[in-house]
Amino acid sequence: IALTFALTFLLYTSFHLSRKPISIVKSELHRNCSSATELATVASSGSGHQEPSVSSLHTDVDCSWKPFDKSNYKQLLGAMDYSFLCAYAVGMYLSGIIGERLPIRLYLTVGMLTSGLFTCLFGLGYVYNIHNLTFYIVVQVANGLVQTTGWPSVVTCIGNWFGKGRRGLIMGLWNSHTSVGNILGSLIAGYWVSSNWGMSFIVPGLIIAAMGVVCFLFLIERKFSPLIGRLSEHACRNRVFTSRCPCALQSYDTELLLPRDSMCVPLQPVVVVKSKSEPSAISFMGALRIPGVIEFSLSLLFAKLVSYTFLFWLPLYITKAAHLDAKRAGDLSTLFDVGGIVGGVLAGVTSDKLGKRASTCAVMLLLAAPMLYGFSMISEFGLGPTIGMLLVCGGLVNGPYALITTAVSADLGTHKSLKGNARALSTVTAIIDGTGSVGAAVGPLLAGLLSAGGWHRVFYMLMTADFLALLLLLRLVMKELTSSKSRPISAVE
Repeated sequence: IALTFALTFLLYTSFHLSRKPISIVKSELHRNCSSATELATVASSGSGHQEPSVSSLHTDVDCSWKPFDKSNYKQLLGAMDYSFLCAYAVGMYLSGIIGERLPIRLYLTVGMLTSGLFTCLFGLGYVYNIHNLTFYIVVQVANGLVQTTGWPSVVTCIGNWFGKGRRGLIMGLWNSHTSVGNILGSLIAGYWVSSNWGMSFIVPGLIIAAMGVVCFLFLIERKFSPLIGRLSEHACRNRVFTSRCPCALQSYDTELLLPRDSMCVPLQPVVVVKSKSEPSAISFMGALRIPGVIEFSLSLLFAKLVSYTFLFWLPLYITKAAHLDAKRAGDLSTLFDVGGIVGGVLAGVTSDKLGKRASTCAVMLLLAAPMLYGFSMISEFGLGPTIGMLLVCGGLVNGPYALITTAVSADLGTHKSLKGNARALSTVTAIIDGTGSVGAAVGPLLAGLLSAGGWHRVFYMLMTADFLALLLLLRLVMKELTSSKSRPISAVE
């Protein structure tokens, strides 16, 4: 169990580690070129005409990276985010259905290797001096599609190993991989962003590809292997024991009906073969009929809109608002994810103790909206208040997002209406996260459009999204509050 927890944690950490560099590199793709122009003028007048050095190939007088040197650079950067996230949202609906029908280990391995390839390709745009917007958009679309293999796979795997008793706490701790990946991605990308931003993508790409190999070698999908069941079946077909039959207890594929004298009888008349009794994978519409799936999916749409807007735009906002360079802004943005770790664990523990997942999300969403307004105001008052608000906003924004995508998804994927059909977990997870990813695609795109008229418009959008996420949960909140006893949403019909 510990190995599965740690391995799936590291696997999805690498997914977010490879997504984060684009937000760090944005401020380098379009820079404030006035200072660079002054330096170039002084250097040329002091030293006369010289051939450009190797280090100046990517930093001429217009220091921004074409084609992001135009006045509509925010819209172009937003289009890159949108292309990745839109592909991710569309692919997620398909990924859960495909993932239920393929071995998780192989499916996840292929996804990680191809994601590493496309992440590296984006960085190679710097190495080979590529200035074609289509190239970057195509790479982002391809990467968004293959990254959908990650979330349904790891949630299904972790759901197979952990029961419902302390699911909120366990998955709250486990889901910190999102913030840990963002932090590591920011630090790695920030190390190279000012000198060679291509390496900000190539290194994370190599890391996720290496973790794909680790996944192939070590991931165990379930507690019991079907191979053990087949060996146990074979042993019981060919041997008769005079005491309790141990192979019957260890069998995964078969169920033996033992007589009162505890003799192990011939298997053929009493065997229930797994291939005949195992429930089939659930349909898309069947998953939508599970109580709570639609409400939580739509709520996550708006909650994830807020979270991913911060993920893709926070470093650039800090650069412009606090007048910091790209590296310092990237390092400071990691505090939002530190707060997110605390918020995810707190949401999980609280929902476990109260047995009220929807109510826990609703309270955090209610508090998040005014805090976002406070962050937009207090960021102008210096570094200290900004740090404090980054931590608080990170916890309140990422808490509901983390709870819905992990514990709630696992609860709904094992809802009692499914009558033990655990194969629904991947599809339910994909529906919830896929719907949330629609918001994740729209949020950064809107941020790019609205920020042209001032960052305050972006924060108004984020506050509105939080209130809408809260409204969509009100029916479930009322049902939880009026129920006779506290219980998880999976027990609510």
